[in-house]
Amino acid sequence: MRESEAKTMIVAMQDHATEENIQLVIERMVELGFNVHRTTGAVQTILAGVGTPDHFDVAEFKVLAGVHDAYRISSPYKLAGRSFRPEGTKIKFPNGVVVGGEEVVVMAGPCSVESHEQILLSAKQVAAAGGKFLRGGAYKPRSSPYSFQGMGLEGLKLLRDVSNETGLLVITEVMEISQIEVMLPYIDCFQVGARNMQNFNLLRELGHVRKPVLLKRGIAATIEEVLLSAEYILSGGNYDLMLCERGIRTYETYTRNTMDISAIPVLKKLTHLPVMGDPSHGVGIRDLVPPMALASVAAGADGLLMEMHPNPDKAMSDGAQSMYPEQLEKLVAQLRLIAPIVGRKMA
Repeated sequence: MRESEAKTMIVAMQDHATEENIQLVIERMVELGFNVHRTTGAVQTILAGVGTPDHFDVAEFKVLAGVHDAYRISSPYKLAGRSFRPEGTKIKFPNGVVVGGEEVVVMAGPCSVESHEQILLSAKQVAAAGGKFLRGGAYKPRSSPYSFQGMGLEGLKLLRDVSNETGLLVITEVMEISQIEVMLPYIDCFQVGARNMQNFNLLRELGHVRKPVLLKRGIAATIEEVLLSAEYILSGGNYDLMLCERGIRTYETYTRNTMDISAIPVLKKLTHLPVMGDPSHGVGIRDLVPPMALASVAAGADGLLMEMHPNPDKAMSDGAQSMYPEQLEKLVAQLRLIAPIVGRKMA
């Protein structure tokens, strides 16, 4: 399907619409050639039809029983737009953690899983600081083929073992389709890195998986391109998706990237998806991570993805941007003061 051919219609049902009302609308949309994506909020059901019908008239749907309103969507991203879930998406994890709600969630840990001792100590330090997710790469996409590439399956097993011991959730990066099935038993959330933001085959497959996904913005991607990449996952039926601003490449060379704080409120306006901030990659300098983390939460971020290592100076990857454990602990304490000012609280 070419983007220029795709048509989208949103049908917002009335608060008191019955299941029979909803099914009749869905049947009519399918008859016209739409693929229907349904989302049911606390009080209202939204139906998004995406497809290539020869002709359709939204006026026909406005008069159907139980329909509050119906309208066309002209933006190139159909399901990622806020109109699909006006109240916003909340991703609920098995241990009760919610991303996209009132609470700001901290995800932290080393860039790479290096050993059992290292990842266990990291997990204990993240939990002690107030983090809810342990991050750590089992498969590492490195710029140089000679750099440490990760521990692979053994790294996944270590992540699961230490998370079970500490009560943390696991988020780690998936690099290719063949890794998805391998990773499923060991993780709680897939991470798609900046290099893979436009790996559309991978995104399509993640759309068929019923496990949350964090999608990072590419280093030269526009906000619209991020949302179109999100569309690939959403169109497969996986709505448990969060976006992550992790810095973009600009003319500035002092920092590793330029952390685009403005992207956070822009995305919060345009999409219903939760938005995370990754200040570690955003600036690439350890001492600059805390102020950018504070700025991210002040700008509306639903959570933070940060690197912390028990001994950053001896880290096998990204040591320069990894915080010391005491820095993470101090930062979370500061976040507890900042969050209430913007109507949030720390998870």
